[in-house]
Amino acid sequence: MRYKKIIKLKDGRKCCLRNAEEEDGQAVLDDFILTHQQTDNLASYVDEITLTVEQEKAFLKNKADSTNELELIALIGDKVVGLAGVVSVGDRYKVRHRASFGISIERDYWGLGIGSAMLKACIECAKEAGYEQLELEVIEGNDIAMAMYRNAGFVEYGRNPRGLKSRTSGYQEMIYMRVEL
Repeated sequence: MRYKKIIKLKDGRKCCLRNAEEEDGQAVLDDFILTHQQTDNLASYVDEITLTVEQEKAFLKNKADSTNELELIALIGDKVVGLAGVVSVGDRYKVRHRASFGISIERDYWGLGIGSAMLKACIECAKEAGYEQLELEVIEGNDIAMAMYRNAGFVEYGRNPRGLKSRTSGYQEMIYMRVEL
């Protein structure tokens, strides 16, 4: 799946949303690590990220070559400031209509419209790939993200009160959301 679009941010700057490529491996891994340092709303901690640059490059090459999965980056100038992706739930008949969505944006770039634009791009690409449903998980209390997902048509379909266990705040309730495409 291929995607590239230039968007105008709320502060007037331009941002390029495009497929992450193999050569973006170091920048993508650096951004992934940074965003995991900046919030407790993601599913892992920095010390649990064991990917090498070579593994990240292979992952990105696989996504860039895929017809039904996607890894997008948000670039301001040459700087990667956000990541978003669409991943198949599985290739068996009973689940191949479903895909999952994930996103992370560097804290300094929150509130500029990058997340909404990346979400919209991923929804478009998921439709193009033939998925019928896009799913995500969000932590209770991540109100800004939940509002963005609801604005895009996602609805809650379940909760796990002990979905994640934070090192700083204990158990975090996981909210499951989905949108029909």
